[in-house]
Amino acid sequence: MEQLSDPEPFDVVDLITRKRFAGALTRAEIDWLVDAFTRGVVAPEQMSALLMAIVIQEMEREEIRDLTAAMIASGERLSFSGLGRPAIDNHSTGGVGDKITLPLVPLMASLGVAVPQLSGRGLGHTGGTLDKLESIAGWRASLSNDEMKRMLREVGGVICAAGSGLAPADRAMYALRDVTGTVASVPLIASSIMSKKIAEGADGLVLDVKFGSGAFLPAVDDARELATTMVRLGADSGLRTVALLTDMDAPLGRAVGNANEVRESVEVLAGGGPADVVELTLALAREMLELAGKSDIDPAGALADGRAMDAWRRLVAGQGGDPDAPLPVARETETVRAAAAGVVQRVDARAVGVGAWRLGAGRARPGDPVDHAAGVEVLVRPGDRVRVGDPLFEVACDSPGRMVRGVESLAGAVELGEAVPDPRPLVADRVTAG
Repeated sequence: MEQLSDPEPFDVVDLITRKRFAGALTRAEIDWLVDAFTRGVVAPEQMSALLMAIVIQEMEREEIRDLTAAMIASGERLSFSGLGRPAIDNHSTGGVGDKITLPLVPLMASLGVAVPQLSGRGLGHTGGTLDKLESIAGWRASLSNDEMKRMLREVGGVICAAGSGLAPADRAMYALRDVTGTVASVPLIASSIMSKKIAEGADGLVLDVKFGSGAFLPAVDDARELATTMVRLGADSGLRTVALLTDMDAPLGRAVGNANEVRESVEVLAGGGPADVVELTLALAREMLELAGKSDIDPAGALADGRAMDAWRRLVAGQGGDPDAPLPVARETETVRAAAAGVVQRVDARAVGVGAWRLGAGRARPGDPVDHAAGVEVLVRPGDRVRVGDPLFEVACDSPGRMVRGVESLAGAVELGEAVPDPRPLVADRVTAG
């Protein structure tokens, strides 16, 4: 007779039902759920049902903390001790034209701060740091832990994909969230981000939490809740964490895509670039320097004197890339022009992001290829006065069919009016554990 295995300590259907009616789960139940899911005892359909219940009913602070801890425990924990410099990480919740990681990491490396930046790929209307950097010939996103540490010792920074051993339960759960409409949830976003960041082993973390039309959480109150939740998770685990709330109602900078965002980042490293990209890069750099105990340093100096550019070249070359190689250029270009005159009130970040995605700069499903040359150049900002026929966007891609869809997405992206709108601060708030 076949011997029966020992019964599991909990019934997943009971836990789904309790959460569906807004009940709380215990630490032991959450630990079991995450472990049983990774072992295949809890089926993907069951975990999907639980995730949807969490989206609808949310979680209490203790549940979010316990879920984060369980996802950390599902894999390895890294350590960056022995580098001879503080390791401070940065994370953005994602937006349109958000290329800040590219200038920020070499800037911090040039100032004596190690940045172990584990980044992701784009999906939908938001771009991915790894997709941008793969525009550079030869550049590698996948590094071993030993290669990461070598980059941190020799260059001072690294930008790479998270290894398979870091919070693997989160990776499996995110794959389900992606296809079940359960991404936009504060408890799930917070636990997903912070499980990887805590397991990563940095000494401090600066979060860039976006709100506005181009963000995953458009409402500023939801973004503040997410920032507060993540800062508390960091404090609970002993990771010094601070968050900035930043405006993603308009695209960040001019370039939205992959190769064109790399070009714009290099402009910033050369001491130029769009004012908003420079402003946010420096704001995040100052927060990272404070966590590193170097608040007396002015990061703007490293952009002006070339130190950050030198670090960028070492960072690219250290991961197999050629910093002098020409970046991809699209075969097809088209200019979107104003159909009416007026003052630009708003440039809708989400519409621009969708346009770039439809041009081929993004992907609809994980694993889809991207067109590194595709993208949008935003030629106007709120407050600009335009006449009929003035250029609003420069659109580029390698496919005439994609060009039509991309241009259609941009048709209503610029809102015109009569009065000059009041300027909006790029950094709306700062959230700390205090």
